[in-house]
Amino acid sequence: MELRDVDVFLTLADELHFGRTAERLHISQARVSQVVKRQERAIGAALFERTTRTVRLTPIGRRLRDDLAHARDMFEEAITRAKGAAQGLRGSLRVGFLGAMGHEIRPLIEEFRSHHPDCEVELVESRLCDPFGLLRAEEVDVQILWLPVQEPDLAVGPVVLTEACVLAVPAESDLACLGSVAWEELDDHPVADLGCLAPTYWVEALLPRRTPNGRLIKRGPSARTVQEVLALVADGQIVSPLHQHSTRYFAYPGITYLPLPDAPNIQWAPVWSVTNRSGLVHAFAQVARNSTALRGRGRAQRGRRVAGPSAGWGGYTAGGPT
Repeated sequence: MELRDVDVFLTLADELHFGRTAERLHISQARVSQVVKRQERAIGAALFERTTRTVRLTPIGRRLRDDLAHARDMFEEAITRAKGAAQGLRGSLRVGFLGAMGHEIRPLIEEFRSHHPDCEVELVESRLCDPFGLLRAEEVDVQILWLPVQEPDLAVGPVVLTEACVLAVPAESDLACLGSVAWEELDDHPVADLGCLAPTYWVEALLPRRTPNGRLIKRGPSARTVQEVLALVADGQIVSPLHQHSTRYFAYPGITYLPLPDAPNIQWAPVWSVTNRSGLVHAFAQVARNSTALRGRGRAQRGRRVAGPSAGWGGYTAGGPT
C-alpha cells in the first residue's frame, strides 16, 4: 500500500463520507473509490460497509485504521524531526489572524511550539477588508483564513477548524426577539461592505450577495475589521453573519447573536505564499495536518438560540456572559 493510498484510507476512515474525503484531499470521488477497492482486494476483506446513506468501518477496517494511523504518525514525526534537524528550525513564525481567531487557534500554536521549542510564534492581526495583504507584503508567513481561498499565488493548508455561522443583530431590533433567522430573511437588512480588496467569492462565503431565492442583500456602511462590524451592528446600522466563535469572545453591549440554521459551515485553514520555502511554514502545516487540538470546537447547535436577552441557557447576552 502506497503512502498516498494510506492517506486516502485514513481520511475516509475519519470522514466516513466519500465526497468529503475527496474534497479534503483535492482528488476525485472516483479516485477515492478506486483506492478503497484496490485496498480491499489486496487485503481480501471489506474495510468499509457502504450503503446509499452511510459509510462505516468494518472490524477489520477499524483495526487497520488504528494500526496505520499510529504508523503514519510515527513516520511523519520522524520526517519532521529529520527536516528540523537538517534545516535547523529556529527563528520566528509570523501567523496572521482575523478578529478572535488568534486566541481560538492557541491550542494549535501551543502544539507547534511543543514540536519546535526553538521556534517563536508571533501573532499578527489582519483586517477583514484586505485578507491577503499581509501575506503578499511578506509581513506574515502564514495567515489563518476562512475558505475558499482561490488565489494562484497562495497555497492552502489543511482545515484546522469547522464552525457554524451566527447572525449578530442589534439587541433592540425586531430580529433579536426571534429564536433563529433564515438566510431568506436578510434581504431587508443591510450587511457590512468590506470594500474592494477582499475578493468577492471570499466575502460571499460569509456575507452572500443574494438570498437562496435570489433576492439582493443590501450592503451598508463599510467596515475594515471585526470590531468595526460589531460597532455598526450595535449602532443599529447593519446585521452581520459572523463565525460561531464570535459568541465566545465578543459579548458586545447592544448585540444579540442568533442561529442561522440554513447557513453552511465555515472552514478555516492556514494559507501561505507558494513562493515561501520556509521550513517553519511547512512544519506548521505539518503540525496542523496532524493536530486534533481544534476538532469539535465551533460547532453550533442548529436551530437553537446562540445568544440573546432571555435567560435560562448558556451563552452570551447583549450585555455579557450569562
